[in-house]
Amino acid sequence: MSFASDTKSELVSIKADNCCTLAELSALLRLHGEINLSSDGLRIEFFTTNLQIARRVIKSIKDSYHIDVDIVSKKQMKLKKHDIYIIIIKNKANSIINELGLMNNPDELMSEPLINKECCKKAYLRGAFLASGSINSPTSSSYHMEISSNDEAFAYKLSELLNYFNLKSKVSKRKKGFISYIKESEKIADFLRVVGAINALFTFEDERIKRDFVNSITRVMNMEIANQNKTLDAATKQLRSISVLENMIDVEKLPASMTEAITLRKEFPESSLMELSEMSIYVFKKKISKSALNHRFRNITELANQILEDLNE
Repeated sequence: MSFASDTKSELVSIKADNCCTLAELSALLRLHGEINLSSDGLRIEFFTTNLQIARRVIKSIKDSYHIDVDIVSKKQMKLKKHDIYIIIIKNKANSIINELGLMNNPDELMSEPLINKECCKKAYLRGAFLASGSINSPTSSSYHMEISSNDEAFAYKLSELLNYFNLKSKVSKRKKGFISYIKESEKIADFLRVVGAINALFTFEDERIKRDFVNSITRVMNMEIANQNKTLDAATKQLRSISVLENMIDVEKLPASMTEAITLRKEFPESSLMELSEMSIYVFKKKISKSALNHRFRNITELANQILEDLNE
């Protein structure tokens, strides 16, 4: 199972008070339900490929309205792996539509009485995620949580509700509808906490910590490699300048400061200036500072460049 499926499996096991059950049910039916007119009058149809969610919807309706519902299972097209479950609500359809605000106008997409309490706001988000939400595995290349909707106004309303909990949600248009989404890892963790997916939260946080640790190690290693490359590049240029001097002049007649630097670089061709400074204690029985070595190598390079310029004139 995917991380999203595991999260939804955890969410359908949450026990909720009646007020929260109605809020959750409102979101589920709003996002994956249809209201149709038949010869028997209005009826509500809810669609899902997740049997656990289908069972939760059936239980919520029975517990809240004390009615029976019909359920139909249909095979999908060949490329689709799962059956689709259709829950058909005929009895008390009008009452359910009105109480859950399923036909509210665009300014009242969510039934405000249903989400007055903070616990009910959380339940509504839980229902929305169960209906059409997805979340990337924390081991994937990027963090992402989204809830899809065919209604742009509803997507913005849902994002507004997410941001009630400071989740930094935004809305984006997709080929098929709109999504209310969260990208920041910390905010996705907060979302899991808000909807009550505690086990998923622990899994997410564990993987996030591991990933951040690996990323930190990688950054350090990259910095070390960059520093090594910089050291080798500088050493190569210094050895090239030393070679020019050795071929063009008598280096023994150079000042002691320069010959000491030449000796150290030839003895330790891949060492950094800091390492050369440490080795000077053993070679010359005195410590030559890093800044002093840097100054001496600069003089060596300038002298070599001057000799080459004179040859080209």
